[in-house]
Amino acid sequence: PPDTSPALNNALAEAAFDNATQWSDMAMAGSKLKSTLTDTVYMGTCVLATLDLTTTPYTLLIDFGSANCQCDDGIYRRGKIIVQFTGSYWAPGTVLTYTFDDYFVNDNQVLGTRTVTNKGRNGSNNLWWQTVVHGTIIKANNGGTFTLNSTREHEWSEGESTPFVWWDDVYLITGTANGTNTDGKTYSITITSPLQKKLNCEWIKSGTLDIQIQGLPLIVLDYGSGACDNQATVIFNGQSYPITLD
Repeated sequence: PPDTSPALNNALAEAAFDNATQWSDMAMAGSKLKSTLTDTVYMGTCVLATLDLTTTPYTLLIDFGSANCQCDDGIYRRGKIIVQFTGSYWAPGTVLTYTFDDYFVNDNQVLGTRTVTNKGRNGSNNLWWQTVVHGTIIKANNGGTFTLNSTREHEWSEGESTPFVWWDDVYLITGTANGTNTDGKTYSITITSPLQKKLNCEWIKSGTLDIQIQGLPLIVLDYGSGACDNQATVIFNGQSYPITLD
C-alpha cells in the first residue's frame, strides 16, 4: 500500500482551518448565542465565546481553555480562536481574519492565519467567499510539521433561507493549495470535484482532490458520496485504499 500520510495530513489541516469558521458561525448565528450578540455566551461545558462590538474591526474570541476540552463534536480542543471582522458576514466586501493563540485540535497545534472575503453573489446567485490560508500544523507526538497555503472559493449552496440556523448550511469548496509535508517534500493540491461541507458535520462529506507530491506519482483523495463520517479513499497507481481521517 502507498504512504497515505500526505492525504491524511492535508485532510487534518483543511479540517482544522475550516472548522475555525464553523465555530465562529455557531457563535454568531447558532441557537446558543444570546439575541443581543453583545453578551458572553457558552457553547458546551468548557467553551466561552465573547463578542466585542465596541472597536473596529469587531472581535469574536472563542476560548476553549488551557486544558483539553471535549467539544460537542467529540474533538478535543484547547486555546483560542480570534476572529476580527470589518462588517456583517453577509455583506459583500466584508473581511474576516482568523488567528490562533495556543490553539490545539486533538493535541495538534494550529498556527497561521485564515482570511475570508465576502465576494457577493456568483452566476448561480449564491453568496460566495474567497478563503486564503497561510498555516502550519505541528502534529502531536512529534509527528512533524505540515504547512498549508491555499486559496479556496466557498459557495453557500444550501441554507440561505434560514440564515440564523447554521447547522443546515452547505458549502461547495473549490480551489488549489500548496505547501510542505512532514517529510519536507513540497506538494500541490487541486480540487477536481467540489468538496461538500455541511456545517453540522465535522467531516467533508464528498468531493475529490489531486495531491501531487515532489518525486511521487499522483494521489487522489476521495471523500465519498455524502455520508457524514471520517472515512475516505486514497487512489494511487489505479488502486484504492480506505483511510480513516484524524
